[in-house]
Amino acid sequence: MSEQDRRIAETVEREQGRLRNFIRKRVADRGDVEDVLQDVFFELVEAYRLVKPIEEVGAWLFRVARNRIIDRFRKKRPVPLPPTRNRSDPEEGDVGSIEELLPSPDAGPEAAYARAVLLDELEAALEELPEEQRFVFVAHEVEGRSFRELSSETGVAVNTLLSRKHYAVLHLRRRLQRIYDEFKEK
Repeated sequence: MSEQDRRIAETVEREQGRLRNFIRKRVADRGDVEDVLQDVFFELVEAYRLVKPIEEVGAWLFRVARNRIIDRFRKKRPVPLPPTRNRSDPEEGDVGSIEELLPSPDAGPEAAYARAVLLDELEAALEELPEEQRFVFVAHEVEGRSFRELSSETGVAVNTLLSRKHYAVLHLRRRLQRIYDEFKEK
């Protein structure tokens, strides 16, 4: 085994667990997790083969993983929302507030832990959204502001705000489905 192959194998062995966990937190499908992991290690091999110097291999691997995850989200086509709201009334809520969907912090230590994990995941998922989508989602769902209020404040049409929130919800549903399913099984 060449020196280069040995360094690659050591890096894979050392970083594989942490990298898989990083990806697993952001990608719902286990097959996609493994695909992203393989893509990252393939890029590592390519970088070594092309004699591209990588100073901080660990940080570089996580950056590549993050980029591959973003690429996968961009490739996936959005699915339409089920008819959970009256489209003629933009003031009507979606399916309930975030607070109603989270476990109660008073329901014991397991519920408190689940709530903390879900809030951390939600925060990470919100950070992945484009600024316009994040703004309208947080303003409407967290701050309780109406679409009409946001429209008059920003000058953006109510339908545009609804569309932005719609795409934010789609992303958040996809992003949080795996963790929701895990807690549901318990």
